Amino acid sequence: MPSNGQGREIERVVMSLLWEPDEIERLRGAFAPADVVALHPREQEQFDRELERADVAVIWGDIDDRFLEAPSLTWVHCDHAGLTRSARPEVFERGLIVTGSAGRSAPALAQHAFYFALALTFDARRLLEKQDAHEWGGISGYADRLALWGKTLGIIGYGHTGREMAKLGKAFGMRVVAYRRRAGEAGDEVDRLYAADAGDSVDAMLEHTDVVMLAAHLSDETYHILSRERLARLRPGAYVINLGRGGLIDQDALVDALHSGVVAGAGLDVTDPEPLPSDAPLWDAPNVLITPHQTPKLPDRTQRSIDTIVENIRRYRAGEQLLNQLSPRDIFSGSIPPPRKR
Repeated sequence: MPSNGQGREIERVVMSLLWEPDEIERLRGAFAPADVVALHPREQEQFDRELERADVAVIWGDIDDRFLEAPSLTWVHCDHAGLTRSARPEVFERGLIVTGSAGRSAPALAQHAFYFALALTFDARRLLEKQDAHEWGGISGYADRLALWGKTLGIIGYGHTGREMAKLGKAFGMRVVAYRRRAGEAGDEVDRLYAADAGDSVDAMLEHTDVVMLAAHLSDETYHILSRERLARLRPGAYVINLGRGGLIDQDALVDALHSGVVAGAGLDVTDPEPLPSDAPLWDAPNVLITPHQTPKLPDRTQRSIDTIVENIRRYRAGEQLLNQLSPRDIFSGSIPPPRKR
């Protein structure tokens, strides 16, 4: 991993977070002996004044031009995942370090993905319709359905959430394959790892996939990674589940694939655009489950953010690569959806 050069001292920090006072104090202690000013996000005027003097900022949202113009600022931590809005070319031209809290909700997001996988596999919609109608009778063709056990789970984006998806896939008795940007070792929860930097194509993975789950960041490299052509490569009866960003899938192609039966079902917590317009064809596509970009949170979510920031403080002072640090490969040139606060 590349480093950031020489270690740096941290002299002045400004924080703008929606945290409890004790959580703020834990982070203040981690920055010691730096001077830390903690503000509420509504205190914008004071924040702007403090930003002019700070060398580190910790915020709840994304960066804007103020952060690029702050003369002493060297590192900004955005307390959420999916930093597409902050991955701007100007950030890297200026040499500003930007990190996020990816991973703090990973187990919950993986469970959300399997909520979709189970609901599609067991045809929860039609079962509930039978229940609402007070009908005990079975569903036509149900005896031929296969459980998740023994199927192949393909994961696009083997980061924090992708790893949690893989662990759950193994727990359900699935064969797990994954695709990510960087080459490297995979854990025991993955039977085969494909990597773009190793020359692997996502196409080879999709041909053997019964359930594909997306947990990648949106960038120029990943935009429409599930194209019309790639959707056609999935095994017959495959499900598509997206917990990443709506732009990872060619949504028009997905609608067509659902109507034609090329894709047997989809579970989507993200769409393109968001909010999804009421007249969007996706709403009425067959066997699609849509949730409005919402996942139940973990009870220790903020502590997970704190742990990431504390480790990054150590790395920053040591001149090491920071966790969840943006790189030029994270830039997305297209229309950016609303920020994700996960």
